[in-house]
Amino acid sequence: MSKVLVLGGGFAGVEAAIYLRKQELDVTLVSERDYFYIYPTSIWIPTGEVTKEDVSVPLDKIAFKHGFKLIIDPVVSFEAKEKRVTLESGRVLDDYAYIVVALGQDKMKHKGMEHTLSICGKPEEAEELYKRLDALVLKDSGKIAMGFGGNPKDSSAVRGGPAFEVLFNVHNFLKNKGIRENFELTFFAPMEKPGQKMGDKALVMMDKMFGMTNIKKKVGTKITEFIEDGILFEDGEKIVSDLTMFISAGTGHSILAESGLPLSAAGFVVTNKYNEIEGFEGIYAIGDSASLMGPEWRAKQGHVAEVMAKNTAYNIAMKIQNIDSKYSYEEHLNILCVMDTGNGAAFVYRDNKGGKMIPMPIIGHWMKKGWGWYCRNSKLGKIPRIPGM
Repeated sequence: MSKVLVLGGGFAGVEAAIYLRKQELDVTLVSERDYFYIYPTSIWIPTGEVTKEDVSVPLDKIAFKHGFKLIIDPVVSFEAKEKRVTLESGRVLDDYAYIVVALGQDKMKHKGMEHTLSICGKPEEAEELYKRLDALVLKDSGKIAMGFGGNPKDSSAVRGGPAFEVLFNVHNFLKNKGIRENFELTFFAPMEKPGQKMGDKALVMMDKMFGMTNIKKKVGTKITEFIEDGILFEDGEKIVSDLTMFISAGTGHSILAESGLPLSAAGFVVTNKYNEIEGFEGIYAIGDSASLMGPEWRAKQGHVAEVMAKNTAYNIAMKIQNIDSKYSYEEHLNILCVMDTGNGAAFVYRDNKGGKMIPMPIIGHWMKKGWGWYCRNSKLGKIPRIPGM
């Protein structure tokens, strides 16, 4: 039986391990964490609606259910030509015919980042956001700024949606406590039209939402520095903030920088549409580790990462059997999400034909809650997978 090594325990890595096992291959997954973290539902940690444990699924339970081997040990180096992986413990893995790289991405560094927290960073940061927000609630007033940045070398590596979600959830959280008028909420981003990937109609709707919720906006100016009590901008303006959440854009994973693999200008692994890497037989890159091909509005999202994972499992199985058949991720490129607001949500969809944003008061919030339940239980094999989800 051919042996496959999957590097990374996120959406792409876990999905790859599950579907490689469906192809009856010998699969080992390496992860730095012992749990699968459901980032899309971690948006409710800052407001105390869920805990870290609620959005974490033990990897050993997923591995046991699907029959893949599991190693909890961070990767410290990957020598692609030699197919050699070295782990933090000193253990070396070098006897795998196929390697699937799903290590995710690193975050772009900005001056003063230590003064910010991210909902898309380490899970502990989400817990710290909860503590900091709770302290401001006890104080009964405060100034909160939340935003995201971009990567000029790769427009797909932006995480804008979660910033909007946490911001609107905090608004409704404070409103429900009857203290919203005591807080100043500000959204910020360096680009002229943050959220433009969703389409022009969505931008109009977002502006309406900012107006209705009395959330200030600072966009179109480069961030120069984060400081203890706020954010400084290139135009000389300062946003005073007691709590700053900033989702930095993605950049290539540091482990891959020294791997010998071909990388894009932003540091992501260059693949073809089948997630194969030219000149590296048996090595594939998926999810946030891969340089995403496609139109300017393309975005690295979980559902695209999972499509890549399923396709790669199929492509490896076909290659082993010498069958000339491959699946591409190109036709699955779209932006698809339910953007939660705490008291509802908006259904967001974008493809080559354009974008749409459909308000879903009340029910949208519970739809996203339901998706979180589905994600956990389908990964654990307790309920069937729904095609396309």
